[in-house]
Amino acid sequence: MPGVTASTATDGAGRLAFRTAGEADVPALVALVESAYRGEASRAGWTTEADLLGGRRTDEEAVRELLGQEGSLLLAAERGGELVACCHLARRGDGPEGAAAWFGMFAVRPGLQGGGLGRAVLAEAERRARAAWGAREMRMQVISARADLIAWYERRGYARTGRRLPFPYGDERFGVPRRPDLDFEVLVRSLA
Repeated sequence: MPGVTASTATDGAGRLAFRTAGEADVPALVALVESAYRGEASRAGWTTEADLLGGRRTDEEAVRELLGQEGSLLLAAERGGELVACCHLARRGDGPEGAAAWFGMFAVRPGLQGGGLGRAVLAEAERRARAAWGAREMRMQVISARADLIAWYERRGYARTGRRLPFPYGDERFGVPRRPDLDFEVLVRSLA
């Protein structure tokens, strides 16, 4: 995102510094995402998918691929120089409503969840998508079985579209399903 590299905000626990992540951040980003979604460590927070999916949530190759894509940004949030949250933004074409940004790979360190950090990261992601790309809406896909997470996004202004996308069963890059009924629901929020 040209011209948008670093900024600050505050959440319930203090000052956050936001910056665009780079190659040197890859191992820390993977560790953060894994800790928030998979395995026993993820159960310290409320975003765990450990009961729905086993295996990995991401790996270094996948994160490097995101870093190299045009119209893609990995946002790192730090407190006191320590990585505490991240997300991925991707610019997707101009439709009749204008440019859209897709939001994903959102992770907050499990022990810090529930204190406003996620809200601050989401707000910064929306701000950057508007400022850098002129995005008029933010879209995302959430595992439909995650009713608590969908409700959290709804409280932040996201609407359920009714659109469902299939879960990629058989592709372990997305995890090893523990249930046969997984799919994604698309949520959207106007940024205009």
